[in-house]
Parts: sequence; C-alpha cells; structure tokens
Amino acid sequence: MSKPLWTSADIAKATGGKSNADFTISGLSIDTRTIEAGDLFVPLKDARDGHDFIPMAFENGAGGTLSESPAEGNAVHVKDSLQALRNLGQAGVARSEALRIAVTGSVGKTSVKEALATMFSAFGKTHKSLKSYNNHWGAPLTMAGMPQESEFGVFELGMNHAGELTDLSKLLSPDIALITTVAGVHLAHFENVDAIADAKAEIMDGLGKEGVLILNADNPYTARIAKKAKGKKIITFGHTDDCDVTIVTSQTHEHGSNTRLRINAQQIDVTLLVPGEHWIINGAACMAVAYAAGVNLRKAAMALRKVRAESGRGEMHTLNVDGKAITLIDEAYNANPTSMRAAINVLGLKPGRRIAVLGDMGELGKDEIQMHADLSQPLEAAGVSRVIIVGECMRALKGSLPQPMRGAWAQDWEKALEALKAEIHEGDVVLVKGSNSMQLGKLVAALKEGAA
Repeated sequence: MSKPLWTSADIAKATGGKSNADFTISGLSIDTRTIEAGDLFVPLKDARDGHDFIPMAFENGAGGTLSESPAEGNAVHVKDSLQALRNLGQAGVARSEALRIAVTGSVGKTSVKEALATMFSAFGKTHKSLKSYNNHWGAPLTMAGMPQESEFGVFELGMNHAGELTDLSKLLSPDIALITTVAGVHLAHFENVDAIADAKAEIMDGLGKEGVLILNADNPYTARIAKKAKGKKIITFGHTDDCDVTIVTSQTHEHGSNTRLRINAQQIDVTLLVPGEHWIINGAACMAVAYAAGVNLRKAAMALRKVRAESGRGEMHTLNVDGKAITLIDEAYNANPTSMRAAINVLGLKPGRRIAVLGDMGELGKDEIQMHADLSQPLEAAGVSRVIIVGECMRALKGSLPQPMRGAWAQDWEKALEALKAEIHEGDVVLVKGSNSMQLGKLVAALKEGAA
C-alpha cells in the first residue's frame, strides 16, 4: 500500500488549521467533477464559493476537506482556504529533497514542462504540474501534491500581469528557473514586449544563491533579462557559439528532428519524435536544464526520445471522417502569433493537401487585427490549400489570403466543423488551432467521436 500524501495532523500543522478527525489523503483537488477517491478537497472562492460543493466532494469520494467554516466529515478548519493551500504547498516542497525546476515563457512552457518530466523520470521519481496548472492556485496545488520521496519536481509557472511570477517564484523557491522564450503574448495587459520580458524575468526572484537561471540566447529579449540577473548564475542555449548549450546542426522532418548540441566540450545528439522547428529549441532548453542539474547528458538525451506531443498541443490522429481518411493535428488548446507560426510550420512538413482551421488569438491588444492578418505569409509558405477561419479577428486573415486559399468564415466551432466536413478530401492533413475562448477543442472532440 502506498504511503499517504498527507495526514490530517500534518495538514493542520502546515496550514495553521485545526483538524476535527484523524484521516489521511492521497491527492488534492479543487474540482468535485474530477475529484478522486481519497483526495483532499480544497474549496476556493471565485465566481462561486467552493464551500458550497463540500457535500458533493464527499459524495464523490473525497478523503477530507479544508474549510473556513464547520463542515460535516473529515475536515481541517482554516481561516482562508487559498492561503492554506499556499502554506500546504510550501510545506510540500520544503519536506522533500527534490530538485525543483520552474518553467515559464510566452510559448512552449507546458510542452517543455512535459518533456522535462519525461527526461528526469529516467533519473528518479519525478513530480510535475498537471495540465497547465500554473497560476495562483495551480502552482501551490502542484506543490502540495508532490510526494515527499520525489527526487525531481517540474513546475510550470504562468502569468498575464506583472508581479504574478515574483509571488509564485518566491512561493516555490526553485533551484533552476527556465524562461523558454519571450514573445508578444498577453499584450492586452502590457504596454509592450519589453514589459512582458520584465514580467517573465520575475521567475528569478525566488532563486537562491546557488540557483541557476536558464535563458534562450536566440531570443532578442534575453539581454534585457540577463541585465536584471546580475549576480545570478546563467546558462544559455541557442544557435550562437558563445552559448553554454549550442545548437551546432539540426534537421527537421515530418516525424521529428535530429539535433547536434555542444555542451561543455561534449557533442550530444538529440532525436525528438515530435515535429516542428520549435522542438529543436525546446530540446536544447531541456538539455540546458539537464546540464544545470548535473545529470548524465547522454542519458538525458536518450530519455527525450520518449517525448510525445500532448493533446491540444500537436497531438496527431489518423481519422476517418465521412469515409475519408485524414490526419488531424490537434493544436486546439491555445494560440498566439508565435505558436500559430510554429503549428503552421508543422502542417507544412506533412505530405498531402493541407487545411487549416484557425480561431481568434486572444489578449493581443491594439494590434490584434494586424497580427491575425500577418498569418497569411506563413500559411502561403507552408503550402496550405484552404483556410477555414473562426471568430471576428480572423476576418482580417481571410481578407489577406489569396483567393484560392479562402475557405469559410464561421462564427463558432460547430459551424466550422460543418465547413471543414464540406472541404475534406481523402488524404488531407488538417490543423486545428485557436485560443481557448474559441472552443476548437470541441471541434477536435467531435471529429474524433465521429471517427470512433
């Protein structure tokens, strides 16, 4: 039988709360819909008060709950459930000797987090952030869920306002902090990309004296961040010879990439079975973390062969849609100009007639219309035959495309699905990508369900 994650006594000690019973829990959840047997339910206050769902949490198998008010069933009573979660998170990482790696970036942080977790799993018990749990509750939830015997912890930290990463970094106190890249994302909340770089630089605020900051030397904002990192140990990765992890040669193909790196006078070959030029830099980032962690570099490179694209982030499916075999590239989780270009590049690597279903990109600020229109160039370069667009901002893209490439405009995912089915030919390759608000994940799910 596995060791309990927390005892009620330990939860009470960490949170400053008071337990009404002796119990143990095996995990944590803030959502009664996905709670598992034995989880600690953490009721947070947002649009609705999570305390209203405590009875349902117990009905669904919760082993206990935090609660700001008296509750029936196993409970630790606390003054503030979110602060209690933060306290429990800090206690979770403090009781473990695991090496803590924090990952942020405008693009690629979830994919790199998953790749790092795969890589470190070759060296010992590894804990990681679930999904994209990277905000003010997601990060402490992941921290509190880390088993004490973990040897590595990989934590994704996100932000869309200044100050958020300072808070999360200080909460986690990482040993290694990685910024994958800086790009024009969340510009609705920032004056310019310089301000985004400054906000990303906050990830170093929780680093200790021996901590290591890892930066993408190919990114034009890295010099700005490095100036803020005075006194910190920095490891760089990229294509220039003065990088600590230098990309010497690389080759991409429809199934992945082959890259030769130079690290501390060693030549390390990395093969990734995930397509796209962006995965060359992602692989170099992972190897820079391996270098900082002091693990065997060749073993780390071999472990990266196991990396696969995640659902919503490049996962590919062979489907039969209305009797026609197609390849689906599922990039429906989210979108910004940089990740759009990367996904379109992957589409261009695939043989066959290419169709793109593209939804609005959110939070881009005053230049959002032009940013949508500018996607015409990479779409043409990738040899895309037809583009189906979803959302008001994407109307600008339709107007900038050559006439033969202009597919239907759809107001929502359901209309886009109808338009796509009308376009599909045998052997087509279909890319689906847009911001979460466009709900294109439902389109992907409908295609997969219809092909089942």
